[in-house]
Order: sequence, then C-alpha cells, then structure tokens
Amino acid sequence: MSWALRRATADDLDAIMAIETEMFPTDAWSPELMAAELAGPHGYYLVAQAADGTVDGYAGLLAPRGSGQADIQTIAVVPRARRRGLGRTLMLALLNEARRREATEVFLEVRADNPGAQALYAALGFAEIAVRPNYYQPDGVDAVVMRLAVTEPHGVLT
Repeated sequence: MSWALRRATADDLDAIMAIETEMFPTDAWSPELMAAELAGPHGYYLVAQAADGTVDGYAGLLAPRGSGQADIQTIAVVPRARRRGLGRTLMLALLNEARRREATEVFLEVRADNPGAQALYAALGFAEIAVRPNYYQPDGVDAVVMRLAVTEPHGVLT
C-alpha cells in the first residue's frame, strides 16, 4: 500500500474529521477547530491519500516562522493503514517542515496509554520531558510531553 502526501486543504475537512472522530472518539477536535487549524497561517497540515483517493491519515504542525519552536498538533492513521510506516512518514514530513521553518526544537503531547506512539516518537529522537496529569479529557489520561532538538535532517523526504 502506498500513499501520496499532500498539503491538506479545506476540501479535506470531512475526510479528516471522519478519521478524527473514529480515532479519538472521546476527545476529537471539533470541525470548527480543525478548519481553523487548516486555514491558520502558522500551520502545516498534510493528508496521506491512497491510490483510490481515500485519505488514510493526516498530521499537523504549528510552527510560526522565526519562533524557533514547533509543535506536532495531531497525527492519525486509520487502522487498515497502520504498521506500514505511514505514521513515521507523516512525522518525518512534519519534522522536515519544522526544519524549513528554522525550528530548533519540536514538542508534542502523547497519551500515556499509547505506548506504540511513544515508541515511534522515541525512535525519531524525541525525549520525555514532562507529564501533564489528566490532560486528555474526559478520559482523565495523562499526557507525556516530549521534545526533539532539531538537528541536521536524517531520513529526509523531499
């Protein structure tokens, strides 16, 4: 299975929200918030489109140029596309964009009950720096805060 990564647009909102509500049933973003993220001047959102045109994943970065910092806002991959490198591919694309925007560090929060995602982020060089108790509501799940010091590109996607 292969995907084409492309910049997300407002036309992708319905597909993104379908994945968002499936993957995050208790704490999905609202369509209004997601639309604002897609349209925001400091964001960089991608979708992973399969050959048949379906969107199998998305990811977003907030990285104001010149701030030196970036935040992975969200990432989701549908179950049928998992364990095939798509999450890693989306993350590498966001990290490359963070570098282009001259970020020197990238942050993210990940659910404490998601060891698979934590392992992916650690493999990409992220380190745990804090825990935010009860961050994910209404579930009351802690957020593990992770940070990556941005270095020269490795695994660059162009």
